[in-house]
Amino acid sequence: MLARSYLFVPADRPARYAKALASGAEAVIVDLEDAVAPAAKDSARAALAAWLDGGGSGIAVRINDAASATFASDLALVARPGVASVVLPKAERLDDLARVRAAAPAAALLPLVETAAGIANARALARADGVERLLFGSIDLQLDLGIEGDDDELLAFRSELVLASRLGGIAAPVDGVCTAVDDAAALDADTRRARKLGFAAKLCIHPRQVAVVHAAFAPSADEVAWATRVVAAAGASAGGAVAVDGKMVDRPVLLRAQTLLARMR
Repeated sequence: MLARSYLFVPADRPARYAKALASGAEAVIVDLEDAVAPAAKDSARAALAAWLDGGGSGIAVRINDAASATFASDLALVARPGVASVVLPKAERLDDLARVRAAAPAAALLPLVETAAGIANARALARADGVERLLFGSIDLQLDLGIEGDDDELLAFRSELVLASRLGGIAAPVDGVCTAVDDAAALDADTRRARKLGFAAKLCIHPRQVAVVHAAFAPSADEVAWATRVVAAAGASAGGAVAVDGKMVDRPVLLRAQTLLARMR
């Protein structure tokens, strides 16, 4: 199963790489883009290259966008062994994804959809060769569209990424960051909303967020108990009609129960 948590770590802080990998996050994104000042891009890339050449592996790398001056240099970096996936910010065009794919054919592609054009092309991006899942850049999208708020204001765009992912036959998308680093309740509510909408993972900006995200994506004790009853009743019925908790169990209900139990495992 794919990661539920993607933890960002600045590329110009190589001492933090190991800490991020040991944080419990199921995926780590070494960030060459927003987390690194323009004057530090070259040194950050060199630090990451040295770490990879020294045997570092299993990371995602967020490169700079295709219109940036450092895009070509970033592509040369992610061609190294040890890069498991590449996050392309401002993902909008299939040609840009193809360039990343050509540079790093062994790495999975993680388009970060965070502009109006990216949302408009999300269904095509989800079908592109090598794309594993879509990431939602909620903060940048708010800026691009002049939207104030991260709740109902972005509902249509979140739902579009869920639909695009399903139509493209890829994994459910990854929700954007919650900036409330010290507010576990806000992060929990944010993550549970994403789960209800069909997301299956979340971007994290601090190791403290990881455990909260995992708990929010995990089935509750009541959900597990319900799913166990449904699966047991369906098995005992030998294909016949059956009711659990006063409600009929048909194939979609059984599949939902089985999915919940698989998620628990």
